[in-house]
Amino acid sequence: MRTSFLLLLLTFITACSQVTSKTDSEVRYLTVLHTNDNHGRFWHNEHGEYGMAARKTLIDQLRDEAKAQGHSVLLLSGGDINTGIPESDLQLAEPDFKGMSEIGYDAMAIGNHEFDNPLKVLDTQQEWANFPFLSANIFDKTTNKPSYQQYKIFEKDGLTIAVIGFTTTDTAKIANPQYVGGLEFKKPTTVAASLLPEIQQQHNPDITIAVTHMGHYVDSNFGVNAPGDVTLARSLPKGMLDIVVGGHSQEPVCMAGENKADEAFSPGKKCRPDQQNGTWIMQAHEWGKYVGKAEFKLENGQLTLLSYELLPVNLYKQDSNGKRLTELANEYIEADQTLKSILQPYQSRGEKKILGKLGYVNGKLEGDRSKARFQQVNIARLIISAQMEAVNADFGIISGGGIRDSIQAGDISYKDILKVHPFKNRIAYVDLSGQQVLDYFAVVALFPPDSGAYLQYKNISFAKKDGQISNVKINGEAIKLDKTYRMSVNSYNASGGDGYPQLTNNPNYAPSSKTDSEVLKQYIEAHTPIDIADYEVN
Repeated sequence: MRTSFLLLLLTFITACSQVTSKTDSEVRYLTVLHTNDNHGRFWHNEHGEYGMAARKTLIDQLRDEAKAQGHSVLLLSGGDINTGIPESDLQLAEPDFKGMSEIGYDAMAIGNHEFDNPLKVLDTQQEWANFPFLSANIFDKTTNKPSYQQYKIFEKDGLTIAVIGFTTTDTAKIANPQYVGGLEFKKPTTVAASLLPEIQQQHNPDITIAVTHMGHYVDSNFGVNAPGDVTLARSLPKGMLDIVVGGHSQEPVCMAGENKADEAFSPGKKCRPDQQNGTWIMQAHEWGKYVGKAEFKLENGQLTLLSYELLPVNLYKQDSNGKRLTELANEYIEADQTLKSILQPYQSRGEKKILGKLGYVNGKLEGDRSKARFQQVNIARLIISAQMEAVNADFGIISGGGIRDSIQAGDISYKDILKVHPFKNRIAYVDLSGQQVLDYFAVVALFPPDSGAYLQYKNISFAKKDGQISNVKINGEAIKLDKTYRMSVNSYNASGGDGYPQLTNNPNYAPSSKTDSEVLKQYIEAHTPIDIADYEVN
């Protein structure tokens, strides 16, 4: 007990020495620019919004203005560059990382979606990038050594700036277990408490920044998610961490008051970042929709936020319901033509692979994140129908987090399917006795809403009360404990993804060579036109 107290006291004294050691009376300035959760959006959308070429024009302008005012400049990303747009996914985000290199990013946090592919792909992506991928809390299980670069020290016009990376511990359950099984995601608060004093002692930075992919949860109310940026800031002695540039929760961190989010924020409006325990916390929504710009003054060891903006990248204004209006929220930003010419071949190659009509649907297949993780949706019924048909299953499941987009009414293209299924999960089946089905559903049926684990299912029904399930029926008939049933499942959930019970070691588990996107494509082609009434949730 005494040893723990002495260690805590030493950490506190070290943190205090960090504050008091910044005695240089010279006034210096730093501008921090930031984005997060790119998710494959290297190209602008159909409305001409965001896109890396326009982002570069804006960042070049901001960087020039800052330097003219005597500011040092740092450009950071909160991670999740991978997964979201087929043109990028089919090319392993090569255009995104090379685009970021052209824009001039200094560092990025490693996000959970950086593990959507085998680890060797992430190694290749680091080779494409001319900036470091940072995460201090990812360790090799065998050696107990850091798997990736933990931090980077920048010398900017006389300023010494330490940037340390952190990745959400939820990665262990929401990333593919086949890819991250050899990695340990340690608690960022624990790693920060030991590593930050070491950085201070060795490098004596003027400013310390955490670039994170953990999420911002107001007043540390993280619910079913792993703790995020607010928890990290509150866990450390005041003054140990100056700034957090975050990602993962994919929101503009704009506060209306202490521990109160600004729910009225929309493109073009003012934004004040969060401050917790002396640490400023910032996040720029998602997809490069905004570039965050924070101006700081350092004087006598005191860091002061002078101004903060979330600058829209060709976003349109929105009404009170979030509907896009016809007026831009800012002046139009021209695309940087050099970067556009670099990215154009990637966009053209990607489009060739995914354009063309595969089928037709007479209404919206609902897969929006705000629905698929909260309630049963018709697109899940369609997906599971396709997977059941592919493996001749009696019933099927998929976690809500495995549904990444909706399909709108009208013609369906391969691009639409790949936006729903970007992960390349293999379709499988497992033969279970009725008792094994009950045991399995006693776990998966209780995953709460507002989580990627939330269960979507078809051809099985049950009642839930007080943490128990009852009245289980398969295809309308009461389950029989000694009967064998076949369940369709994808390789991600079968491997334990989203915290599902592992099935891959079951002798009756049988993976196929077909991916979820291939199976859905084939099903839509075979059953078009799709009538949403056939997949109605009741």
